[in-house]
Amino acid sequence: MLLIRVRATFEKCGRAKYISHLDLNRCMLRTFRRSRLPIWYTEGFNPHPYYSFALALSLGFESSCEILDFNLNDELPFDEIKDRLNSVMPEGMRIIKVAEQKQKITAIAKAEYSFSLIADDIDGLFSDVQQLIASSEILIEKKTKKGIKTVDIKPDMEILSCEKSYNSVDISMYLPAGTQTNYNPTLFIEALKKNSDIAFESKNIRRTAILCADNSVFE
Repeated sequence: MLLIRVRATFEKCGRAKYISHLDLNRCMLRTFRRSRLPIWYTEGFNPHPYYSFALALSLGFESSCEILDFNLNDELPFDEIKDRLNSVMPEGMRIIKVAEQKQKITAIAKAEYSFSLIADDIDGLFSDVQQLIASSEILIEKKTKKGIKTVDIKPDMEILSCEKSYNSVDISMYLPAGTQTNYNPTLFIEALKKNSDIAFESKNIRRTAILCADNSVFE
């Protein structure tokens, strides 16, 4: 039987950032049915379309690089697959690229995130952010299968940029992602709250790239 392995990159923004991972699965099931693509179904007593997401995205986060893998029973031009999916995608979700699956999911090692911190005292907050970044360790409490564990995220965090504007501190960073360890910016944000007396709120948290260990884009 012919089996075409396809990898789609899609964005999830605006109102779609409030779609949970569970609801995203249901949403994609409806999207595939409406697209009438020749999707490969699993075998067995209860066949269902095969598809999978590379990394779950936290609720409330936007992304321009989500990965969706699925199989087709027939060859179609990638542009046609993209157009047929986009014609039935919900608001806030759009297929950016469709290509063959080149790498295994296990090749994913990190993700790039950007976000903004908003406060009345931007100068003070910027100083506290820089102090936290320069610290020898950044300890946070993280939930694990064995309970709450204190973790130092500093060795696995790489700051790409940290800039101050008139009303925000804008940060971009690499964090580990994949089958073994997954961090997201809320860990850094919570650590900052514990180390700063300045009230602030986080906005525009966005995953901007999914990467391999050598910083190349996962494909």
